[in-house]
Amino acid sequence: MSFENRKRVAILFGGCSSEYEVSLQSAHAVITHIDPSRYELVLIGISKDGNWYLFQGDVASIPEDRWYSEKTCTPVVVSPDKKLHGLLLFHGQETGRLPLDGAFPVLHGKNGEDGTVQGVLELAGIPLVGCNTLSSAVCMDKDIAHRLANECGVKSPKSFTLSEAAKESGQAEAYAQELGYPLFVKPVRAGSSFGITKVASPENLKEAIDLAFAHDSYVIMEEMIEGFEVGCAVLGTEELLIGEVDEIELSQGFFDYTEKYTLKTSSIHVPARISQEKAKEIKETAALIYRKLGCSGFARVDMFLTPQGEVYLNEVNTIPGFTCHSRYPNMMKAAGIPFEEILERLLAGV
Repeated sequence: MSFENRKRVAILFGGCSSEYEVSLQSAHAVITHIDPSRYELVLIGISKDGNWYLFQGDVASIPEDRWYSEKTCTPVVVSPDKKLHGLLLFHGQETGRLPLDGAFPVLHGKNGEDGTVQGVLELAGIPLVGCNTLSSAVCMDKDIAHRLANECGVKSPKSFTLSEAAKESGQAEAYAQELGYPLFVKPVRAGSSFGITKVASPENLKEAIDLAFAHDSYVIMEEMIEGFEVGCAVLGTEELLIGEVDEIELSQGFFDYTEKYTLKTSSIHVPARISQEKAKEIKETAALIYRKLGCSGFARVDMFLTPQGEVYLNEVNTIPGFTCHSRYPNMMKAAGIPFEEILERLLAGV
C-alpha cells in the first residue's frame, strides 16, 4: 500500500455541545471508513469545555469517550495564518506547525454545526468539507431558514420568535392563542431535538419556554403540522445526488432526542411509504431548499408531509448523524451510494 501523495485531512470530533456524544459515534464511523491509502487523517478532539487536542491514541476509544489522556493528546489551535493553513501544536514550551489539505468537522449542534468552527477554518484558509460559515449559520437558525425557504415558495409552520427580553411580557401567551394548541416550543438554534417540547395546553407553556431558553437565547413557537416527517439526504454542490426519501413512523409523542437514538416507539422506513410522484416532489423540494440556503457538500433536509399531500420544511441539518446506521447514510445506501463512496465524494473536494 502506497502512502505517497496522500492528502492530510483533519477530522474534528466531540465539541462544546449537548450533542458531544453523538459526534463521537459519527466521527468513529467516518474515521474507520476512509481509505488510509489516499488520506492521512489528523484527529482533532474537542472537549466538552471547548479545548482542542491532536489525538494520537486508539481510535476505538473515541465512541466510548475514553479518547482524552495526556499521553495521547497534544493541545492545538487553528492558526489564522493563511500561509500555514493548518494547526499550531503546543509541546510544553515548544510550538509545532502542522499544515492541512482540508478539514472535515464531524460535529453536531452548537459550536460545530452553526458556522462557528466553519468560520475558524475559513479564516485559516483550510478547505472545508460541508456547508460554509454563512450556510451553516442560516440553516441552524430555524426562523431565518424558514423565511428564506418561504421566499422560494416552500411552506413552513406558522411561527413566532421570542427573545429573553420578551419572555415575561405575556407575548408568548398571545402567540400561543394565535397558533392554537397543541404547538411546539423550540430553541431557535439547537439540534437533535434538545429543548423541544410539544405543548398541549396553556398550563405547560411556561415550562416549555424555560426549557427552550436553557439551550438558546431565542425561542421559536410553531404550529403543529398534521402528518408525518420525511427526510431527504442531499450530496454535492453543483451537481446534486439525492438519496431515497425516508419516513418517520411515530406511535406516540414526537421524534425527540431519545427516539432518534433508540427508536423505542418509532420506526424509520426507507424508502418512505409514499407514491413515486410524491417522493419526486419531496426530492425536488429538498434540492430547492438546499440551494436556496446555500448548502454545499452534504445536508439532510427534514420536512413534514400532511394528509392533504402538502410539503412543509421542518429544518436542515448541515452535519447530520453520520454513523453507518444513521438516516443520512441509509437514505444514500437505498439510492445505491454506499457509506465509503459518500466519504470519498465529500473528500474529493479538498
